[in-house]
Amino acid sequence: MELSSHTSLNAPFIQEMCEITHHMWKLGWDELNGGNVSCRLDAALVAEYMDIRKPIRTLRLSFPVHELAGEYFIVTGSGKYFRNVIKDPEANLGVLRVSGDGEQVEILWGLRDGALPTSELPSHFLSHAERLKADPSHRIVLHTHATNVIAMTFTHDLDEKRFTKTLWQMCTECLVVFPDGVGIVPWMVPGSNDIGRATAEKMKEFRVVIWPQHGIFVTGATMEATFGLVETIEKAATIYNLIGGREIRQTITDRQLIELAQAFRVTPRAGILE
Repeated sequence: MELSSHTSLNAPFIQEMCEITHHMWKLGWDELNGGNVSCRLDAALVAEYMDIRKPIRTLRLSFPVHELAGEYFIVTGSGKYFRNVIKDPEANLGVLRVSGDGEQVEILWGLRDGALPTSELPSHFLSHAERLKADPSHRIVLHTHATNVIAMTFTHDLDEKRFTKTLWQMCTECLVVFPDGVGIVPWMVPGSNDIGRATAEKMKEFRVVIWPQHGIFVTGATMEATFGLVETIEKAATIYNLIGGREIRQTITDRQLIELAQAFRVTPRAGILE
């Protein structure tokens, strides 16, 4: 059966991407063409809304992703503005299938007028591959320029354990939401295979990786859970920045964080709490 572009626009995964990108833009996290999102899709669901037999065009990857061969994704486009996604999804989003040899992507829908997938596709695909090894339910990779997280990378030392502990101490819910902590990579040129590999290496242990002076890379099984993770970390960073250089008279102690972890049955990353 021939499926129209109008039918494709009704796909829940397209509607979800429109909503989340617009929301992040309104929060001020994704200025200009900043930020990118990718979501792993079920082949049967994709086939309900678009023709998966005839790719529109094929692009060779600058890196092989054999672990993702045959997988389907919806991704934001390179150079596209989040504020425009909701107005014209077909120009700003693309549905892709990784080829059987893992060395190409087949564009099945979107990325109109020769547009390309996000320039951070290496980081996304390599992170998807690592997170799937850790969590078979994994679906989402989300990169955004969360304002206060970026600000915190200018004033806080970039040791992962100390950075994580500071975030845990800012809000009671933080340890419960990300007991595995946050990973941090050095500043690197964005869009490169190098930053993609460095981020993916951290994804073996973390769901969250911070890019200093740039933004945050977050993963999860659902869009709501992944976005909620960014919200929680951004709130903690906001509180840290509001405190600034003021004297801290009280905080959440290590003993209280341990009690919190026990109450909510989560296991804090080892080596952070005394």
